[in-house]
Amino acid sequence: MSIPERRKARRVALEIPVKVRLWESAVPEQKVECLNISERGVYFASGSRFNQGERLAVVLKMPEDIMGQGQSEWLCIGQVVRTQALDSTSLALGVAVQFEPQQQVRRLNAASGTLPGKSLTP
Repeated sequence: MSIPERRKARRVALEIPVKVRLWESAVPEQKVECLNISERGVYFASGSRFNQGERLAVVLKMPEDIMGQGQSEWLCIGQVVRTQALDSTSLALGVAVQFEPQQQVRRLNAASGTLPGKSLTP
């Protein structure tokens, strides 16, 4: 018996570098690898542990062929909804983040290249 699909948005396999940081934290950002993305969230691989419910700032560098223009960075705020081992031989975890619908996705200034910390308010 197959398990019915529960996803509400189509996922696209997209392996791009992503920067993440706990929202409004002074802890340095970390670079992770995006595994797939949808309009509602992102799934990435990380060697760090994240807890369900934590808010993250996520910066995606969208490729030119997707955006139809030069590479651009987008800031999204979301909550960790699930973590799981990627496989039995790796210490890396898969982290699923659901974007917060009330948060506006923001295009970042290409010159900054860093995640906002406490100075950026929701």
